Amino acid sequence: MNEKEIGELRRHLRADKCSVNDLYGCFVNEKKEIVTTFRQPLGLTPSDDAEAVLQIMRKALSGTVGKNLLALPFSTEQVMDSDEHRMFSALRTRDQSCEAAVGALFEQTAAALRMETPYLILLAQDSYDVPAVGKDGLDGDGAEVFNYCLCAVCPVKETRPALGFFPAENTFRSLLSNRVICAPELGFLFPSFDERTANIYDVLYYTKHSAENHAEFIEQVMRTVVPMPADEQKDTLNGILESVLSEECSLDLAVELRDAICEQLDEAQQSHAEEPPVVSKKDVSRVLRRCGVGEERVEAFEREYQETFGSADIPPKNLVDRRRFEVTTPDVQIRVSPERSYLVSTRTIDGVPYILIRAEDGVEVNGMQVQIAAELSPDGE
Repeated sequence: MNEKEIGELRRHLRADKCSVNDLYGCFVNEKKEIVTTFRQPLGLTPSDDAEAVLQIMRKALSGTVGKNLLALPFSTEQVMDSDEHRMFSALRTRDQSCEAAVGALFEQTAAALRMETPYLILLAQDSYDVPAVGKDGLDGDGAEVFNYCLCAVCPVKETRPALGFFPAENTFRSLLSNRVICAPELGFLFPSFDERTANIYDVLYYTKHSAENHAEFIEQVMRTVVPMPADEQKDTLNGILESVLSEECSLDLAVELRDAICEQLDEAQQSHAEEPPVVSKKDVSRVLRRCGVGEERVEAFEREYQETFGSADIPPKNLVDRRRFEVTTPDVQIRVSPERSYLVSTRTIDGVPYILIRAEDGVEVNGMQVQIAAELSPDGE
């Protein structure tokens, strides 16, 4: 799914637009024990509360594609015949098979998920009449109905007792601690809404933290391939390059690779591409060859990449921050405006390697403007 498709579903998931009839829920304590389950008609819920619930559910469709929102595929074998796919398929129906599937999801999640706090599992079913796309946007004349389920797993935290003031009574009174439902830690949409139609081969998986995708849930409940957390992808790729290239892993190469990735992001933004750009093994190899890296080491990189990432491509946003360019040593950290990375270079002087920064006007030390003395030439000029 791309950002446009995700945004379309988010806009639909509102009390006055969606057709969510019932909300299924399960409360799990810190001992991984199911305390209670419930089924609450959303239509009988006060409008403010219903909208608050849907706001929580919409958060499971938020974040950055490739970081917080991940496309997790079911294999063909799973789709044809597997308990997990049958369970996910039944979760979006509104017949008797749904009740058993919801119970199985709650039990499997409670058994698998590792969380430090109690949490609430919320599951909603919805039917979206997908409008056709005309010249002026969505025109409402579509023929397809997208039936899906949306799940959010929300930590439940206890507030501290506090002192409150009640103006109507003109008095102070202690406020007891309460259990508050927090934003989702993880969740999923099934099936995926790819090209604005149902894709039963994919789950759109949500994780609040790009460094932690709760692999235990993916492994034990979905039983599919666990993706590398977004925050690990950059360090892992850097580690492969460092080990394979050794002394050829230069500042110039690092800058060239960063510029190539940023260029992909800029092109996608300027062309208003619906599909997010990706960095592939071939993209990195192309930069290595352009920087003069030998073919033997390029091939070694490709083998290491294949063993680590497989056929997966990496979202560029997981590899670079276009707003920052940093060079660090154990004792020094240098930050340069990304578009002026050319100000940084390396040089060996008297056998000692140096990082050089070209100094122009406006140099300050501890907030005080200083002048950089020009070095005299041998003839004194």
